[in-house]
Amino acid sequence: MEKITSNKFIPYGFSLIEMAIVLFIVALLLGGLLPTISSQLEQKNRSDTRKQLDEIQQALFGYAIINKRLPCPAIKNQTMLVNPATAGRPDINITTGTCNTNPGVLPWIELGLNETDAWGRRFTYSVTSSAFTTNLGFTLASTGTLTIQDATVGNIIASNIPAVVISHGANGKGAYTPQGIQIPNTSAGTDEITNSTIGTTLFVSHDSRPDFDDQVVWISPNTLFNRMVAASVLP
Repeated sequence: MEKITSNKFIPYGFSLIEMAIVLFIVALLLGGLLPTISSQLEQKNRSDTRKQLDEIQQALFGYAIINKRLPCPAIKNQTMLVNPATAGRPDINITTGTCNTNPGVLPWIELGLNETDAWGRRFTYSVTSSAFTTNLGFTLASTGTLTIQDATVGNIIASNIPAVVISHGANGKGAYTPQGIQIPNTSAGTDEITNSTIGTTLFVSHDSRPDFDDQVVWISPNTLFNRMVAASVLP
């Protein structure tokens, strides 16, 4: 008779306890990696959006040189699906050159740019209407009405600005989506609320922090005038 040894009864593979330990270790490793991956993705989105804002700035300078004026904002809540003829194009009174929508969103189709930032939200765009959008063109005496500060109640960074463009960052508070829906700015910080307030002429720009992740660029009047003079468009 064959002798039965204890080795024949040793099970192969992992036990439930061993599997639980392995899964626990994997979870710990993933938990440590996720914040790093999330931080890297966030930094990439900010970097990509900053490049977009630089491109937008240059596109606005080019538009002004060609058309002798800046474009009006596009209507905020229109979509390419429902409003293909007007979405992404300046909403302007053809007779007076006054912007019907201001602030609005960047007229991305008119400028030949992407519709959204790296987070998939539209750029808010505000311009000094009439003075810089008139069909007759602006002059060296034209003055912007927009102001940039380092806080809602803070120091002035730039004044008499013709136009401002904003990405509302990762949280997107105040931004419009491609579906024409505005992300509420409830629970946003004071400075983010300022940047998404309808009809405001004050905008805030400073380094990112927990309650503020907007990125802001503007058209400097001196740079704009210099570009126009260099291109023999002004005076």
